[in-house]
Amino acid sequence: MPDVTTVQVEKKILNEMKKAKRYPRQTYSELIGQLLKKDKEHRNQYDEYLHRVQQEKMKELWDNKEDEAWENA
Repeated sequence: MPDVTTVQVEKKILNEMKKAKRYPRQTYSELIGQLLKKDKEHRNQYDEYLHRVQQEKMKELWDNKEDEAWENA
């Protein structure tokens, strides 16, 4: 059996966890692992979105004629 620990949560959180289970015998450990995996996926999607937006903005800032004119002044 893997190492286990006891985690204290508020009763309202426990009730929400019970509602979030996909099937009645799903363990809280499985549920928490699933939620963490989803959170990581969402963060990765957000990071990728920000990266795309930043790339476009940086291209806009760096590729402009005004800067080139000042470099040659």
